[in-house]
Amino acid sequence: MGRNTRKRRTPLATKIVAGAAALAVGGGGLVWANFYASAHEDHGGHNRTRSAGAQVATIDCPDVGQKIRDVPDRARGEVDGELATMDSQITNAYQRLATTRRAQAGDSQFVQNTILGPLKDRRKAIIDRIQLEINRAGGKADDNLDELAGCQGRPADQQNGGGQNGGGQDQEGNDDNGNGVAGPVAEDFVDINDVRPNSRDSRNGLAADGDGGSTGSFTTDCGVNENNLFNSDNLIAAPGVDNGAHHTHDYVGNQDNDAFSSDEDLANADTSCQNQGDKSTYYWPVLRLQDGTQEFDANDQGGGAEGNIGKILKPAEAQIRFVGSRQGDVVAMPKFLRVITGDAKSFTNGDANANSSWSCSGFEDRQVTDKYPLCPEGSQVLRTVNFQSCWDGQNIDSANHRDHMAFVQEDGSCANGFQAVPQLQIRLAYDIPAPTVENGQVRNPYAVDSFPEQLHKPITDHNDFINVMDEDLMNEVVDCINRGEDCQ
Repeated sequence: MGRNTRKRRTPLATKIVAGAAALAVGGGGLVWANFYASAHEDHGGHNRTRSAGAQVATIDCPDVGQKIRDVPDRARGEVDGELATMDSQITNAYQRLATTRRAQAGDSQFVQNTILGPLKDRRKAIIDRIQLEINRAGGKADDNLDELAGCQGRPADQQNGGGQNGGGQDQEGNDDNGNGVAGPVAEDFVDINDVRPNSRDSRNGLAADGDGGSTGSFTTDCGVNENNLFNSDNLIAAPGVDNGAHHTHDYVGNQDNDAFSSDEDLANADTSCQNQGDKSTYYWPVLRLQDGTQEFDANDQGGGAEGNIGKILKPAEAQIRFVGSRQGDVVAMPKFLRVITGDAKSFTNGDANANSSWSCSGFEDRQVTDKYPLCPEGSQVLRTVNFQSCWDGQNIDSANHRDHMAFVQEDGSCANGFQAVPQLQIRLAYDIPAPTVENGQVRNPYAVDSFPEQLHKPITDHNDFINVMDEDLMNEVVDCINRGEDCQ
């Protein structure tokens, strides 16, 4: 699969280059050890090393970005850059954790003294700079942000099980093929037949449309990334930061989307959408089949160098649809409105912002958030998401990239004076051979790309959207929805 080779622009002052290096080379690819699961195994003389190394599986840091509210517009670029540096620090600390298991086995304080303690000091320095930047720009920084500097090591018994992806494990945690990675594990999968119908917690991601109100829809066909546009940037959360996502994104729609794209760049770009008035950008982390395939990014940051390995799976279908409100008419989205739904750090942050929905075709009444479904032969894996569709009426973004948007309430209404805009719903369908799960082990699993310390958990799935429809098309979308018609 070809890579996106479009030349990047000169980085802005806030550009951060991720410093996480490749861990080890085996079988021609970069290897990340699925070390935490080895606590359940006994291999004679190696048992002490393996069990002690399993005590801490990943690093759990408070998400400073979610706690920031009052950031003046002229300080947001600097603050986003500092937050991206924090992400790189966690990635590097996790790398250190994953490659020092022998040292950890011989010293019970190794993780705290060598990894977590220095990480806290570095995070404290960044928090101090964030506070200074906010105050200097005329805002009022939260004096309590310092309390978020410390991180914890999360034990193996808090990782949703201890299966391995592969057969036997060697002392370094690699599988028989040298393709071990930190997740997913067997308990991250569930047979779709074992999921109770209509049992998913739907606090987030409620469908805004229904039988009343504005009942129309607008579908835009933007393909399935036939142009092979991939990168590990995140223009919304980490503008001006190279590899700000630490995982690879799949893009449809706008063809000029990277960390350094301006609104003008987006407006002037080509689009993969059939309706050329839709230059919006729609993106999500890629799914991969961990089958040993060496992808174009096997040696790159965001790819194999950060534990995202295997064959990238394109959707067989990407349905992008806008719907109305159960409570009345919708209003137009402002141009360049930015929306993030789901949370790429849900495994450590908790599920407050989680909005992933996994299922199988033919079983759509069975939805799960924290498991990958095992689908029967002939059934496709489905990823669906309903975006926030209540807008504050003023801002195209906010300091934490969330506060300007909200989900509808259970009755379909918007709270706190927010206005209903067309709700974006994305449904991705994949043809994926079901992994084999047997005796607590999983072979050839599929998984969503993630930050390394998030261990490829399904709950970390997320989607991003920037509205770059021209005014005529957006008005057409609104009129169609409000008239109760189905358009495309």
